[in-house]
Amino acid sequence: MSAKMDLKSCAMEDPCLPVVPQLDLGSLVDSDEEDRIPENLPAPTDKYKLKHQQYKTAMTGGYKQFSQRNAEKAKSSITHQQTPRNKTDDKCVQGAEAITDDLTTLDRKALLQLGYAANPHILQRSTGKSDADVVAAEKKKQMVAEQVMIDHLSRAVISDPEQNLTSEKQEISHILPDSKLAPIRFRKRTLHETKIRTQSTLTENILSHKVQFDGRIISRNGRDACRELVGFFFTHDQSLTIYEYRQFGKNRTNVLPFIQKNIYCHQRGRRKGKQYRLADLYVGANLTFLSSDHPRLPESVKENTVLTLRITNVDWRALDSLRTDSEEHDDVTSEEANDRKILKAIQDLLKEQLRKRGVRILTGLGKHLQQLDKEGNGLLDKADFKQALKLFRLEVSENDFESFWLILNSSGNGRADYGEFKRAIIGEMNEYRKSFVRKAFMKLDFNKTGSVSIIDISKCYCAKMHPQVISGHSTEEEIKSSFLETLKDACSKSDEVSYGEFEDYYESLSIGIVDDEDFVNVLCTPWGI
Repeated sequence: MSAKMDLKSCAMEDPCLPVVPQLDLGSLVDSDEEDRIPENLPAPTDKYKLKHQQYKTAMTGGYKQFSQRNAEKAKSSITHQQTPRNKTDDKCVQGAEAITDDLTTLDRKALLQLGYAANPHILQRSTGKSDADVVAAEKKKQMVAEQVMIDHLSRAVISDPEQNLTSEKQEISHILPDSKLAPIRFRKRTLHETKIRTQSTLTENILSHKVQFDGRIISRNGRDACRELVGFFFTHDQSLTIYEYRQFGKNRTNVLPFIQKNIYCHQRGRRKGKQYRLADLYVGANLTFLSSDHPRLPESVKENTVLTLRITNVDWRALDSLRTDSEEHDDVTSEEANDRKILKAIQDLLKEQLRKRGVRILTGLGKHLQQLDKEGNGLLDKADFKQALKLFRLEVSENDFESFWLILNSSGNGRADYGEFKRAIIGEMNEYRKSFVRKAFMKLDFNKTGSVSIIDISKCYCAKMHPQVISGHSTEEEIKSSFLETLKDACSKSDEVSYGEFEDYYESLSIGIVDDEDFVNVLCTPWGI
């Protein structure tokens, strides 16, 4: 009551102050309760139920984080009140832990990136954005499939080279050996000499029995590694073709053949010389081609004798239906199974050693192997690899290394590509994770040069959503500088990051992250993809 009187008296003393009207709140509440829920209200749709659930999850996460932040502030206030003696003891304990964990300052700064995985605000990514990505990907695949059909159905039967071959054989059988009559390909072919259909004539029905797959080039060259490739395997003749999808700006696109339609064989591994079949199409499989057989390939790709493509996605529905029809199954030989078992055992052993210090060791190993490659062809000797493992304290027994070398050096020339060496002995992240690494680099490399300047990376990196920034323990600049310091250490040039170095950095972070979605959060949050 006194508060009301004070307000009235203040208003009378100072006429500039507004007088607050007294309202009957009880009557308002009653009227609101009567009109709050209208009659015949339709049930909420699934879309609004999903939005409500996302909002509820975000609010719950926010409240949890608020309570955690208050608890951490209370802890920090207690810590600040410690005596100098206690602070000295804490430093000693921290030093002992650092020696035990074998972690350097650089390792700890690299591990800060893992904080994005535990942030509750990042768990729910933009549904609208992901839906748009799916629609764009489907549109791209449809565009490539239509172009393949156009390319293989546009050639008329009358212009098929087989017409000339058949007619020429018939003409030769009717003429004398010493006749100087010109071959029929240099003369006009009459209508009655033309077939209605040739053996190589393709129809839409024949070409519809195909399996579509996505692929990427295994290369440390950023321009080649980020090429968007879409392949097709045709069951009518066991042939395949690969097309490249190019986008120029926002609206202009182009689809061009990258590997011409033909029947191809494996060029490496235990299946070298065997023809490609449906069983060879699965996510993570490698398709190898001789660069000399494809003169239209880019010059950077033709630098390597063998072109290696990795399958990143497969149309499983088409694959399963065609497998059922042809009754074709994966025939993994005992040698291949044994090779996989040996590699898996070595990879598990090394990943355990690299769990916390992976960024420093793996990126350092990549730089060291690159320096050993004096010829620039990517090939190193067996002694170089053994010395590199010893230098970086990656312990592999002599027997395991010899078994590993027999698998890697299948050609028997005593040399191997150091990129293949790293992928085989340490392993790789799966293709789902790799797709986000490529997407992040493609966003940074908007000029498609294959490398990005540190200045551009610094401009694009955003640490707003890092848990330590949200809690107030660190600033955005501190998190960004920690990231840039660890990334620069992984690069051969101080002012530039290549695709291979960018990939190695996140490859090493991936070792310490079990869940795929946690890794996606670590990658997508700072880059905004």
